[in-house]
Amino acid sequence: MDPTSFCAPSSSSGSSSSTKAWIVHGLVVGAAVVVALGAHAYLYLSRSGKFRSRVIGIIPARFASSRFPGKPLVQILGKPMIQRTWERAKMATTLDQVVVATDDEKIAECCRGFGADVIMTSESCLNGTERCNEALQKLEKKYDVVVNIQGDEPLIEPEVIDGIVKALQAAPDAVFSTAVTSLTPEDSFDPNRVKCVVDTHGYAIYFSRGLIPYNKSAKVNPKYPYMLHLGIQSYDTKFLKIYPELPSTPLQLEEDLEQLKVLENGYKMKVIKVDHEAHGIDAPEDVEKIERFMCERNLS
Repeated sequence: MDPTSFCAPSSSSGSSSSTKAWIVHGLVVGAAVVVALGAHAYLYLSRSGKFRSRVIGIIPARFASSRFPGKPLVQILGKPMIQRTWERAKMATTLDQVVVATDDEKIAECCRGFGADVIMTSESCLNGTERCNEALQKLEKKYDVVVNIQGDEPLIEPEVIDGIVKALQAAPDAVFSTAVTSLTPEDSFDPNRVKCVVDTHGYAIYFSRGLIPYNKSAKVNPKYPYMLHLGIQSYDTKFLKIYPELPSTPLQLEEDLEQLKVLENGYKMKVIKVDHEAHGIDAPEDVEKIERFMCERNLS
């Protein structure tokens, strides 16, 4: 089917303004952080304007995906998915630079064609975090924060990118920040939709491909606010440099989730909750779904 065939005029325009009114877990720093750091230390960090101030967005992209080979180059309403992700990332106000990190020349050539900066990385990178780290080492400029922007989220909101950057800047005890949104009932048992639970201070407790928390009835509780991990994450660059050297952990290997390697090694991860309709591309059949969604909302 021609993807443009289901694009019809709609009364909706652009993305919902409600997306910008995020609900934040711990973005505003509370008394607990001030006590932990000491009031003077915290005020110095927050007012100096120098704490984690230099920020780069990196979009890791590889061709050889086991579930969807060539995924970054798939056309979404006439544009490669990687281009749509890059264009959204460029709209974020907290990013000083946006680059694509890839191990594939076809992806690199495509990205250079629409004006993106490209860093070539090795095929040996095990995940996006390691690819971000390798790209960071090859850059001439130095940065304090790296945002790992998932290339398969072509509708990522710039406000979400800015939100996780600000969350990490406001939480000196964390080395990592990420975002979650409300989990829809149909995604409850989808292993490709990663779930997350956080503590009362907005720090991650656990991530899983299974439904968490899991109750005795083994059914979805319609009253519980389950959370879906959006995948986008930011790191303190000092931590990112040591991340590849950290030993893999049993939970990480069992769930195949790199966030668990961070948590199981004892590091803290800040989480914000946002109002965002997640539309990641995990399989070829997801392309038509996202094209239909975009046309219904005049996002093409």
